[in-house]
Amino acid sequence: MNKIIKVINLVEKQIKGFIIPSVTQFSFKKDPYLVLVSCILSLRTKDKTTVEASLRLFKVANTPLEVVKLSVARLEKLIYPVGFYHTKARVILNLSRRLIRDFKCHVPHNIEDLLSLKGVGRKTANLVLGLGFGIPAICVDTHVHRISNRLGWVKTKDAEATEYGLQKIIPKPEWIELNTTLVTFGQNICLPVSPLCSKCAVKKYCKRIGVHHSR
Repeated sequence: MNKIIKVINLVEKQIKGFIIPSVTQFSFKKDPYLVLVSCILSLRTKDKTTVEASLRLFKVANTPLEVVKLSVARLEKLIYPVGFYHTKARVILNLSRRLIRDFKCHVPHNIEDLLSLKGVGRKTANLVLGLGFGIPAICVDTHVHRISNRLGWVKTKDAEATEYGLQKIIPKPEWIELNTTLVTFGQNICLPVSPLCSKCAVKKYCKRIGVHHSR
């Protein structure tokens, strides 16, 4: 346990000054709806594109009531060129209608209700709980899954198994920030291919599982 906390602390020091993930940037506004929508926009999309699209959308509409007034075509234009923008526009419209109809315009703050929203998976739900509400949750995306296995913290095949595995070994106070920390680390140092092991602050603690070529 102490070793893991030490690794997390070292990573946090190394990533200071790096650009944080797009969804984390919008979480500072303390609005779960902005976290939810920006997370949907971020899927399979580069952070820079996500931030720009989110800002365009939120300048026009940043609540469920405002979003449902937009046509699909208008929404698509605002969020373009995020990946799968046709699909995402419909997802955002439909979940906004659902929030109005079933949750009095509020984003639910439990994972069961969040997962009941079409287009919301565990990654998005946990990110909304953590960054949107401050409720301890571990959001596992491709970076968190890869790095956790590479370090040897877990030995898992999919994101959900990684989530449950990390819950057993990561202290709750670290859960919310873990995604931001490891995503930033994974985008800049612990890359998917040819990670920058020579520059890594935690290389002596890393088992380098799955690493065949590094720099």
